[in-house]
Parts: sequence; C-alpha cells; structure tokens
Amino acid sequence: MEIRNEEHARKMLREWQELPPAAQKREIRLAIEHLELSSMYYAQKGNDKGVERADRCATIFTAYLRGLE
Repeated sequence: MEIRNEEHARKMLREWQELPPAAQKREIRLAIEHLELSSMYYAQKGNDKGVERADRCATIFTAYLRGLE
C-alpha cells in the first residue's frame, strides 16, 4: 500500500476505523513499516522532501496507534 501524503494517511485511518481494533493495529503497523522503508529509500536517493513526508505520515499513524493501545 502506498501512502502518498498526510491527507491520504488520514483518509486511510478513517477507512480503517470501521475495522475491529486488532485489524486496525495490523494495518497501521504495516503502513508504518512501509513508510519507514520508503523513508530509507528516499534518504538513499537524497530526496529530503520524500523523507520528511514519509516521516510525517508515520508520525500520524504512530500517534493513532498509541490511542488504540
């Protein structure tokens, strides 16, 4: 799954809110892992804006995940 920006991250959270809590956690953890990999890729390519965008999206998901636990 490709999270394109912060707006898309929030949209996905709204969609995942309809899932049971365990499924929400799974989806969010997978998204965070993907974003961390994307951040590393962007860093390797020297794309600072991509790194920042991926990190902001991961922060949104991490904050939401803490609220579930």
